[in-house]
Amino acid sequence: MKYMNRKTGTADEDDGDDPLSGVANLFDAAMVFALGLMVMLLIHMSVPELLTQQDVVIVKNPGTPEMQVIVKHGEEIEALNVTEDMVEVEIAKVMGMIGETADGSMVYVPEGGGGE
Repeated sequence: MKYMNRKTGTADEDDGDDPLSGVANLFDAAMVFALGLMVMLLIHMSVPELLTQQDVVIVKNPGTPEMQVIVKHGEEIEALNVTEDMVEVEIAKVMGMIGETADGSMVYVPEGGGGE
């Protein structure tokens, strides 16, 4: 019994005075939790491509005035809002065409690569 009450350490240590000593790593735990929530949100939205290095183009609300195009090129992600303003540009080269099927999905056909 004489060893149970023996103090270790120096006399300057005072463990009982700091009420926040039990939550010292709470900020780190909150940051890990927030990062996990962001990853789960991306997976839930079915866009895990935003977590990889491949380039991605996403069209939100196609055909509506609130249409938005999200472009990921490397590490950079850019959101482009589509407006109703007319812009005149010169087309340098035709890359292909996009067709709509009977069920409403879109098909891209490269120029000259139609499988003729």
